[in-house]
Amino acid sequence: MKTAIMASANAPGVSELHVSLADISTSHWRARHVAALADFSEQTIPQAPANLARTLLDGLYLWDMWPLQLSDGSTAKPDGWTVWFILSSPAIPDPDLRHGLARIRLVIEKDGEWRDCGNALPDGHNPGSREWAGTSVFDPDTGKVTLFYTVAGYPGEDPITFAQRLFQTSGKLRFENGVAEITDWCAPTESVESDGHHYMIVNQKEGVPGFIKGFRDPAHFRDPATGREYLLFTGSIPNAKSDWNGCIGIAEATGAGFSGWQLLPPLVAADGLNNEQERPHVIVQGGLYYLFWSTQRKVFEPNGPNGPNGLYGMVAPSLFGPYEPLNGTGLVAANPDAEPFQYYSWWVMDDLQVASFVDLVDVGTDPIVDDPVWRRAHFGGVPAPRFRICLDGNRAWVDQG
Repeated sequence: MKTAIMASANAPGVSELHVSLADISTSHWRARHVAALADFSEQTIPQAPANLARTLLDGLYLWDMWPLQLSDGSTAKPDGWTVWFILSSPAIPDPDLRHGLARIRLVIEKDGEWRDCGNALPDGHNPGSREWAGTSVFDPDTGKVTLFYTVAGYPGEDPITFAQRLFQTSGKLRFENGVAEITDWCAPTESVESDGHHYMIVNQKEGVPGFIKGFRDPAHFRDPATGREYLLFTGSIPNAKSDWNGCIGIAEATGAGFSGWQLLPPLVAADGLNNEQERPHVIVQGGLYYLFWSTQRKVFEPNGPNGPNGLYGMVAPSLFGPYEPLNGTGLVAANPDAEPFQYYSWWVMDDLQVASFVDLVDVGTDPIVDDPVWRRAHFGGVPAPRFRICLDGNRAWVDQG
């Protein structure tokens, strides 16, 4: 696949779309790739320790998390701290209902010490009923933080809906007395709207986690080859022949300052195979583009092959592909067979450390019980122990050292 560079006569800092839509070809994650899964011992995450912590912040569940990054994708370390944005909710009796209460929490970490800095956004700032996952970019020269995130639902709705929109807002990061705060948030603006052509418009009223459609999880990426800014996101293919119609979407900024986003065709489609390719993100290693996402066994098409709950990925010579599944299957890191639900929502950092959260532990090989008391007894709701992956061309494995 070729991508054509388009000339621009616009003013400095503002440009036309730099790829020709006619030259973009979507790569595919197919059933034959997943069907090739056999021995994945090299891709198995270490089993959670027996003394795994089940509380970090009193009275809160914590799950999807991402670090504050510089524009090149490296992890920012203001004042020597890693700044984390983590979805949070009160520790309610049924953890499955946490998504309906989600707020983005600001937490800092250094040398194993975690400090809570409260909700990232002020009350009433979000133009929806919940705040779902995204990414955050830091400008150390100005202290500006740009938060790209998912606005779920609408203000004041009852009952809550599963509508999803991509928004951005920015504020000023400051440290005082060892605690971080982001102030002077600007009004959130919608980065880009779904078009109903390349991506479904997700305005559904009802849904069950794992089986809703997607237009969420915006992840910033600056292409080192061109300096252009992009947002990747979890999407769903419209007018698909299968209900398992997940894809990884992409939009390009055509204006200055993270503005003028224009939707492009999906980078990767899993139509007929998988419903959710969650929290997609790209890192560049050794001149290759590694695209990662998270998914679960339960969201594969039930009459086809499936894989474990895990981190999956593809590799390409350029941002626009063509992509091939890592290890021939796409699987990069999986929960161990003995604890298949222990961690979820993986995020690969620039040093190849992988962050995630503790999902269901001490379950073993028993089936999940559809009971709030059972879920509460097994849910972790804290950051998981991090591990590291190794990459070599089209191979990926978990560093067991």
